[in-house]
Amino acid sequence: MATRFARRRDSSCGRTLDGPAGLSADLEPRPSPCRTTTAAARAVPVTTPLGAGRRPRRHRRVRHPYRILRVPRAHCHTTPQPCPRSSPSPHTVEIPLHVYRSFKATAAACSLLLITGCGLFEDTKESSSSGFNPPNLTAQSRLGATEGRVNLVSWAGYVEDGTTDPGVDWVSAFEKQTGCQVNNKVAASSDEMVSLMKTGDYDAVSASGDASLRLIGSGEAAPVNTSLVPNYKDVFFGLKRQTWNSYDGTAYGIPHGRGANLLMYNTEEVSPAPVSWSAVFDDAPEHKGKVTAYDSPIYIADAALYLSATRPGLRIRNPYALDQQQFTMAVNLLKKQRGNIGEYWNDYLKEVAAFKSGDSVVGTTWQVIASLAKSEGAKIKAVLPVEGATGWSDTWMLSAKAKHPNCAYKWMNWIISPKVNAQVAEYFGEAPANIHSCFETSDPTFCDTYHATDEAYWKDVKFWTTPIEQCLDGRTAVKCVPYSEWVQAWTEIKG
Repeated sequence: MATRFARRRDSSCGRTLDGPAGLSADLEPRPSPCRTTTAAARAVPVTTPLGAGRRPRRHRRVRHPYRILRVPRAHCHTTPQPCPRSSPSPHTVEIPLHVYRSFKATAAACSLLLITGCGLFEDTKESSSSGFNPPNLTAQSRLGATEGRVNLVSWAGYVEDGTTDPGVDWVSAFEKQTGCQVNNKVAASSDEMVSLMKTGDYDAVSASGDASLRLIGSGEAAPVNTSLVPNYKDVFFGLKRQTWNSYDGTAYGIPHGRGANLLMYNTEEVSPAPVSWSAVFDDAPEHKGKVTAYDSPIYIADAALYLSATRPGLRIRNPYALDQQQFTMAVNLLKKQRGNIGEYWNDYLKEVAAFKSGDSVVGTTWQVIASLAKSEGAKIKAVLPVEGATGWSDTWMLSAKAKHPNCAYKWMNWIISPKVNAQVAEYFGEAPANIHSCFETSDPTFCDTYHATDEAYWKDVKFWTTPIEQCLDGRTAVKCVPYSEWVQAWTEIKG
């Protein structure tokens, strides 16, 4: 689900490089020779999307034969330069799509130069929550013969075989190469995913953070031996062994992609331009009836994130680790917001239509929605507010009851291979998980728009993590409110 804007790194450095410059064979970082300018205000140029929207529904993407994209200029130097945290806004140039396609090699190569010089390969693993004790399961030690099929549960747009769009198919090649026939069940929500995995009928699932810990804690998900997934070595370190996809240093899945939940507003109706989530909370009465918010219990974390910045006395350190007092304050804030909400959304086309018609003028969004709305004429901008944002990172998780584990491992390696991961990211509308996927996108600015290589950007994003009683922020003297109570509270909030 959404994404960001300040400290925006450039991908067109003005020099052509051969191969993944700046990366050694073992992916050790080297200093970047490229200094780029960054946006002083956190604003992202919005481009026409190449992918579909996000959960729970997906629709066929719209292809545009010609469009204008804004490509920031950068300034390259011959000596290594530091990665600045802030600097004057970059100049931009508008060029037709068919012209700037020639920049693709330069864009991808320079993006990797920026990656290696800005801490992208630093291991940012977070500590697991104390007191969370899933069953003692052992990861598979080696691969055996493939079983001939694999049963998957996924978000729409993640397992495409040409049925939705004849030009979108990364399943058929997998089946031909591995002999594993893919059977996929599209789920409409994280709750449905958890329920389906409990049946034991499925081998793997593309779980979001609001489901992953439930699967780990219940023993439905098995640890994953990442050495059996060769492409795992090329996954961004910011996605590896995080609180939503690991336990006690053990990986419980293979990262698929990531996105941030942004603030979108109508540039003609909302003035001055908002830079804070106060636009949908404390200042929401200014646009009563035209505020929109994501329809999910996990949205309570957005309120908690805002309170962590505006009510420091609450001492909220993790928006998914809320004790009873913190949780009550977040729920009360959302109940207050409810009187200003025109519509909660979970269908991206509905949000696009609402911003085009003027029924909504400010609210949460994803980058792909902002891009589509902009391409269809909506007067909008999307920003990463000063408080940061929540976000999502999906993980392919292996069932502890998998009947076809070897085919499941083959699938997990396939879906994060550079070319396939690039295809999925563009179609779905998210930042890819594989660093080399930025060489494979059809749009040379895609990884720039979705901040795929900007680890500084992602440090401001608090990725969805299933709330559990054992506080994820490390506190042991209190119990935190579990997700089941978030679900109950969300029903009360909406009324």
